[in-house]
Formats: sequence, structure tokens, C-alpha cells
Amino acid sequence: MPPPSTLLHLLLLAAAVASTQLLPAASKSTLESCSSSTSCPALLSYTLYADLKLAELAALFSADPLAILAANAIDFAVPDPADRILPAGLPLRIPVPCACSDGIRKVTSVRYVARPGDTLESVAAAVYGGLTTPDWIRDSNGMLDAAVDAGTTLFVPLHCACLGGVDSGAPAVYLTYVVAGGDTVPAIARRYRTTANDLMSANDMATADVAAGDIIVVPLPACASSFPAFTSDAGLTVANGTYAITANRCVQCSCGPGNLDLFCVPAPLADSTCSSMQCSNSSMMLGNYTLVMTSAGCSVTSCSYGGYVNGTILTSLTTSLKPQCPGPHQFPPLIPPPTSSFFETYLGPAPTPMPSVGGVGPQVAGMAPTSSPPAASSGPPPADRHVGDLLALLALCLVADHLLL
Repeated sequence: MPPPSTLLHLLLLAAAVASTQLLPAASKSTLESCSSSTSCPALLSYTLYADLKLAELAALFSADPLAILAANAIDFAVPDPADRILPAGLPLRIPVPCACSDGIRKVTSVRYVARPGDTLESVAAAVYGGLTTPDWIRDSNGMLDAAVDAGTTLFVPLHCACLGGVDSGAPAVYLTYVVAGGDTVPAIARRYRTTANDLMSANDMATADVAAGDIIVVPLPACASSFPAFTSDAGLTVANGTYAITANRCVQCSCGPGNLDLFCVPAPLADSTCSSMQCSNSSMMLGNYTLVMTSAGCSVTSCSYGGYVNGTILTSLTTSLKPQCPGPHQFPPLIPPPTSSFFETYLGPAPTPMPSVGGVGPQVAGMAPTSSPPAASSGPPPADRHVGDLLALLALCLVADHLLL
């Protein structure tokens, strides 16, 4: 039988190993290093922590309320959209500019005014859904401690990614996603119509292991613009199956579902303050096109959007020859503003684009079916429980050693 001291050492070793298993692992996140001063369009996956007006949600992320609706293919022509109340638990995509700051990609435009009872932990985890961390907020604001006074304006950095705006050589926009309890890489991949291998490659993952709180990026197929660099919306990229509002809310651009060609037309809310959308030397307006069948094929003449400069909408008249005349343009379907939360992602990227075989104009789809909310995750054990378990193990070791003496 080993001497008591040896047994004590073995028991202490076992306690140390057990204590490391009891402590929660630090969440992992995909950080993209950068060196340029340019930003890119990006998306954040966000679930509402409370019932919020669209205007309140937009203020949290310094975003345009209509841009949020458009990015989720929610009807943005409804009356008074900013006053619409969105329900707690609703998952949405938030469009944000992803900047390069301090050598990494992050959202730098968000400011939050603290309310009574706020802590850095509650702001990071509840208000911003784990898209940032308490330490990151504290460091970004030069705070010496975690105390937050009501009324204090906090700069809130958020994770985002650009990754060159491509995925496997095709245009893409990247969605930042906070892993939830029960998530797996294959399940996340299926939800967003991609593959586990693609997710792992985008996040430089050696294994398909994720835990609740990890932050990953999801590449979504997209339509990319080719506007000149001097336009205010240069680099505009729209995820497949969705819309974007640009040119001071005068123009809407959509992507899919028939192809990955950006298609822009006057926005529903365009009014007399918008500049002319007529193509020069033509009677055609933005979004119009004509088809003429010739012996060589179908001649397509279209009035296309070319960007926004100092209040002026740029248009261009182009003519191309196609083997066959396309049918009417297909627009991504829109859903009404939701009044109940969808706990399944109701808007995944559209299926793989197929050649256009005709279609109809904009449609309004019915409400997506609701589903029961997932069981609440218990989350990692509280820190005081870890300490208590460790002390109990050490006490057991001391008792055992005393009995063996």
C-alpha cells in the first residue's frame, strides 16, 4: 500500500485535474487581421433580447431601420416601419460596415448609452448578444474597472469579417454568428445552406468543435456591385435572397433568386427629393430593359444603376447579346413585418441559382411558420460553484490524508 504522502499527492493531482474540467473554457472567436483603411459590408446574426421598436434596434447598431428590414427580406414599404415593434427572440441579420481598426476587422460605429442596472457583462452578453466581450468594451473605452454609470456613452466594438468579399472565388458577404447551446458545425452549415468544410475553412478550424459563446463567420453567397470608387456606395454587396437600400433611400438593389446579378430599381419610398433615374439619351428609367430577338440572339438593352455621388444617382445604358431572351425579372420574396419570434432561421440564403426561365414581379410571401422556442441552455456553471467544488475536493483530500496517518 502506498504511503499516506503518496496517496495525498495522488488525490491532490486528481483534484487539480477535476478543477480544470469544472472551469468554463474561454469562448473562441474568428478575428480577421487587416491593414487597409477600407471597410466592407457585413452582417451580424442577432436575436432580440426584448420587444423593441425597429427604431430602437437600429439605434443599438447605428443602422438604418429600412436597411435592417431589407437585409432580412422583410417588407420595407409598410407604413411607419420605424415604429413597428419586433418581438423578443426574433433572429435577424443586422447590416453593418466592417472597418479595419487596430489591425483587426470590427464594427466601430456603435455607441451605447448605459441604463440603470447595466454592467459590462450585461451589455456584452444580453444587449449585444455575445457579439463583443466585457473586456473588449472596457479596453476600448479606457476604463479602469467594470463599473458603469447610467448615462455613460460606451463605444461598443463588435466582431465582423470581410475576408476579401469572396468565398471559393465567388462573391460573398460574411455573417458573424454567436454559437448557441446545442449548435454543431454541420447544423449551422445546413441552416445557412453551406457545408461544414466551407465553415471550417472560413474560420480556420482544425476540428469541427464549437461551444456556446464561440464567434464564427458564415459565408453567404452574394451579388457584388462594380460601382466606381468615388461613389458613396462603392463595394455594395447584397446577400442572396435579400435586398439593400441605397442612394439616400431612393434605390433598392436585390440579389437572386434566379442568379447572382445585382438588380437595382427605384425604391418604394423614392420621392421628388431623389435625383433623376432616367438613363441619358434614352427614355428608359432605372431597372427598365428591352428585349429584341435577332438572328444572332437576344439583344438586351437595360438601364442600370451605377452608384450614388453627392446626391446624384448614376445610371448607364448597356446592351448585351444573349442566346435566349430572359423572362421577367424575379425578385426575392418579401415577408410582412413579423409579430412573433421565429426560433428557426426563417431566411437562409436562396437555393443555388438556376438559369432564369421566366418569372413574376415582386411577391409578398406568407408568414414563415413559427416553432417552439428551444429549451433554455443552463450555460456554464457560475464561478462560485467552481470554487466551492474545488474546495470540497481539497477538503476530501485532507480528510483522507488524516485518516491514513
